[in-house]
Amino acid sequence: MKTNAEILEDIIKSRRSIFPKDYTAEAIPQDVLDKILESANYAPSHKKTNPWRFRIFQGLEKTELGETLAELYKATTSPETFLEKKYIDISDKVSKANTVLSIVSDFSGKVPEWEEVAATAMAVQNMYLMATANNVGCYWSSPGMIHHIGEYLQLKENEKCLGFFYMGMK
Repeated sequence: MKTNAEILEDIIKSRRSIFPKDYTAEAIPQDVLDKILESANYAPSHKKTNPWRFRIFQGLEKTELGETLAELYKATTSPETFLEKKYIDISDKVSKANTVLSIVSDFSGKVPEWEEVAATAMAVQNMYLMATANNVGCYWSSPGMIHHIGEYLQLKENEKCLGFFYMGMK
């Protein structure tokens, strides 16, 4: 029988970014999704600020997110560098994921911003590991248009979107 350390080592070594094109159409069971999200809450944060904020996108809301990201790409890309294929691929990638989370860091002002970003990244790593342990593919994407997504996500002045976490059964 494997020790906890050996099991953890296996999970850490098998953690990979799995992209939406490789997800199956199978839905992530709600109890598994709950475990993945809950695992984020065990990340350390200085002064217990727990700066991570995740918004879940599924169904029609996920479709709207994909359309919004594609339109932001179009609006923020010069005509010389705009690629129609990339425009189409953005919403296609979102549609192939079962669940997409926005990754937002809430800057409390109690600690330096880099500590809040680091704590948020540790929360995402916990989700990566829990997803891996439950055969859920996932990856963190930080596209250029995240700098323009604040209004859509209704971010407060002290919040910043750090990317999106795509998940699907593999």
